[in-house]
Amino acid sequence: MSTPGRGLHGHVLDTLGPAITAGQYPPGSVLRTDELAQHFEVSRSVMREAVRVLESMHLVESRRRVGVTVLPKSEWNVYDPQVIRWRLEGTDRPHQLRSLTVLRSAIEPVAAGLAARHATPEQCAELTECALGMVANSRGHRLETYLLHDVAFHRIVLTASGNEMFARLGDVVAEVLTGRTHHEVMFEDPDPAAVTLHVQVAEAVRGGDAARAEELTREITVGALQELDILAP
Repeated sequence: MSTPGRGLHGHVLDTLGPAITAGQYPPGSVLRTDELAQHFEVSRSVMREAVRVLESMHLVESRRRVGVTVLPKSEWNVYDPQVIRWRLEGTDRPHQLRSLTVLRSAIEPVAAGLAARHATPEQCAELTECALGMVANSRGHRLETYLLHDVAFHRIVLTASGNEMFARLGDVVAEVLTGRTHHEVMFEDPDPAAVTLHVQVAEAVRGGDAARAEELTREITVGALQELDILAP
């Protein structure tokens, strides 16, 4: 998954990327690098570097004598964390959040069941530590600190599954959890029942109870979808 670098071309991407994902440049639109360089007051080389990053995300296609053409959404690398972030910043946010949460509901319960079979003692200890961190920060409007433990918890579950494909979705899950917090698609304090479920998942994984770990994680993802129904219909 690509991540834009810092610097001038990063500044260009911060404007151009969200504009493309928000539909301000419809599919088939042709972007002229010379004109864009003038608009952003950057050199052509900086503009070309920004275009290369957008190409790596499959948002655009650069062709000689044609220019830089915006690709349809079906071509985008929708798993790229930066693409997810841009989409969450725009009008596509409700659809993006729901799509990602449905993905979580399909993947994470299975990953938790596998983690109960394959997690190392170190991973079990880390999972428990993250769950307790979530409990400790679940009151007092400490959502940012809570988020750090929440993201780490779900990354460990995916990694501990032993499936490298699941593990690579850690960045995707991190983006949806972060998006829910930063775009206020959460209650002021996390749902106590959801916090308790995370503790119980950690216990099930540590105890090697795959069926229970999967069932509890499914409850977490169902709850996340229900929150969307209330806060981002």
